[in-house]
Amino acid sequence: MSMASTCSIARAGSRGAPKLLLLHGFPSAGHMFRDLIPLLADKFHIVAPDLPGFGQSDMPSRETFCYTFDNVAQVIERFTEVIGFDRFAIYVFDYGAPTGFRLALRHPERITAIISQNGNAYEDGLSDGWTPIKAYWQDPSPANREALRAFLTPEATRWQYTHGVSDPATVSPDGQNLDNFYLARPGSDDVQLDLFGDYKSNVALYPAFQDYFCKHKPPFLAVWGKNDPFFIPPGAEAFKRDNPNAVVQFFDTGHFALETHAREIAEAIRAFLG
Repeated sequence: MSMASTCSIARAGSRGAPKLLLLHGFPSAGHMFRDLIPLLADKFHIVAPDLPGFGQSDMPSRETFCYTFDNVAQVIERFTEVIGFDRFAIYVFDYGAPTGFRLALRHPERITAIISQNGNAYEDGLSDGWTPIKAYWQDPSPANREALRAFLTPEATRWQYTHGVSDPATVSPDGQNLDNFYLARPGSDDVQLDLFGDYKSNVALYPAFQDYFCKHKPPFLAVWGKNDPFFIPPGAEAFKRDNPNAVVQFFDTGHFALETHAREIAEAIRAFLG
């Protein structure tokens, strides 16, 4: 693995304030937090990096960088060390969850709290929408890999943003248009297909993540779009099995909950970390 990847970041807030690391998911980047960051910047020192291969971060060739979640997490771990994030809370969403949870496994002493927004760690939370991806895990044939390209189309991105939203007209086109721009870059498709295939490594780590929650019991807030077609509400409720003090809040929206409920989620975070 090459560690030469450079992360693009969004930053806000005072460097002396409590640190908060925001980790995005597929197919987005740090821009997914564009509405949340201004609502929290007066209280926290916020950093939102684009994961390797996403947004404006480097997208090394697949010959020089193996796109696995272990390697992505190693890059982000080193990134936090370079910017001086020694003790920090994490906000994790989608791909950001297995990335952030790996950081917590490796350095539990660094994690002050966890906010999971549709960031899963339990098989209870995986919907039937994962069926074609699971087929690729079980048989990584060219045909099963090719079938996953349906997730990379502009129509699929739009569906992810609007499914489960009561009024799709309230969802700004900005985030999805940027996502589609980055997905259209040469080579991006195979990077994303590699990560679809490696997601099985996250499921294999679910017991280790759960053991961490049980042993360390970090302050934990789950803020969940209850109509998410990928990560369903039982996955949010499951956090309380291993961490009885976990707080779980549901919002009547979909996967990209910040698109419709940024203010409500910011209020929940302020109360939780206040």
